[in-house]
Amino acid sequence: MRKRSGFTLVELLLVVVILGIMAVIAIPRITTSATTARVNACATNIDTLNSQIEVYRIDKNGWPESLEALTSDTEYFPDGAPTCPAGGTYSMDKTTHRCSCSFEGH
Repeated sequence: MRKRSGFTLVELLLVVVILGIMAVIAIPRITTSATTARVNACATNIDTLNSQIEVYRIDKNGWPESLEALTSDTEYFPDGAPTCPAGGTYSMDKTTHRCSCSFEGH
């Protein structure tokens, strides 16, 4: 009797089918995770901006004139202004002094 070595075509096809099924299950989850990560990063940036507005108010006894004036100050943002990972822009409401993002869903 000869000793069998290697895989048969059926075994290889079965492995390819199983890997295909696993890919179909995993890819949508990865896409959803990336979207969730972008939204969470944007929310973190907004929280950071709002916190720095409060710190500015306490340090300078007044509100910043604009968001651009605050983010260009290296005392509060030494690494520069945060950017939205989804491509939106941040703005500050002049009455509430709170930040928001222009990208829908944030």
